[in-house]
This record gives sequence, structure tokens and C-alpha cells, in this order.
Amino acid sequence: MLNPITRIAALTMLGAAVFTAGCATKVTRVDPAEEIALSDQWNNKDSELVATEMINDMLSFPWVSDFELENNARPTIIIQRIANKSHEHIAVDTFVNDIKRALLRSGKADFVVAGEERDAVREERRDQELNSRNAKEMGQEDAADFALSGSINSIVDEAGKKRVTFYQVDMKLIDMTSNREVWNGQKKIQKLQER
Repeated sequence: MLNPITRIAALTMLGAAVFTAGCATKVTRVDPAEEIALSDQWNNKDSELVATEMINDMLSFPWVSDFELENNARPTIIIQRIANKSHEHIAVDTFVNDIKRALLRSGKADFVVAGEERDAVREERRDQELNSRNAKEMGQEDAADFALSGSINSIVDEAGKKRVTFYQVDMKLIDMTSNREVWNGQKKIQKLQER
């Protein structure tokens, strides 16, 4: 027969084992293209859909054909800044990559890198000049013909067990030579969540 302290310890361990088994988590792999909306928050499908629709709209404007006629080349774009002004954390880098992929897939434009990525490439080029036989020369970068910028905004309206979240993505493309705005796009998403 167990003494009272040993019995309490055994019951505590048994209770902890039962509690832990009852809290088991199940994880299932799913196709990344499948939309799984667990809430009304911005998700990967929103990012992909907005990027694709905005790029298709941007390419429908005359700036692309005008540039190709004048220069006999594809335009080069730099992404200045996509600002998250919404009420929630949004992985803006993921959205920017969706934009780049959609535009590169179209075959209508090229990108040049900006910011820290550009600085890292320049530093690598400096290192190669010192240490490589066939280093790429400094000062040979392609300049951007156009600059893309924008913002993601949101409005939340809630009453009782219903909440509507509205997202608006605004983007514009600026000609780097003339500072003319050659495209201005907008995409809206509205989501209803009921509890």
C-alpha cells in the first residue's frame, strides 16, 4: 500500500498525463494554393490576389507600350516603399514578393533591387573586385525607369457578433525621368466574420 504522499504524487502524474493527452494538437499539411480563412485578417491569399490584380491593371495602362516604343526595351522598376497603415501586422515583404513575381511572370518589366539588398550586392561586388579574377565592374548597374510605391489601409466595423474588415491597397507608378504618375491602382477587399 502506498503512503499518502506517494499516492498524491502518483495521482498528480496521472492527472497531468490525462490532461496532456486531451490537449494534443493535430497538424495537417494542405496545398498552399488552397484558401483557408480562419479569421477576417489579411492572409496569403489576399496578398496573392491583390498583387496579381494590381499588376494586371498596371500593365493595361499605356505607359508600358509607350516606353517600349521609345526605348526598344522593357522598363525597369524599383519598389520604393509599400507601407502597412492597417490595424494589424501584415508581412509587407511577402506582398512585395507577390508583386515582383506577378510582374516578372508577365515578361513586361524588370526589377532593380533597393535598400539593404542593393547595399549587400554592392558590398559583394566590392569584395569580388578585390578577390576575383572576373569581377563585375562597379558603376554598371541598371537604373530604374519607374518607381512603385503604395500603402495597405484598413477599417474595422464591429457590432454584436459580426465584424467587417475592409482593406484598401493603393499603389502608384512614377516615371523616374519626368516624375509623372503613369499609373494609379486601387484594390479593395471586404471580409465579414460572424461569431
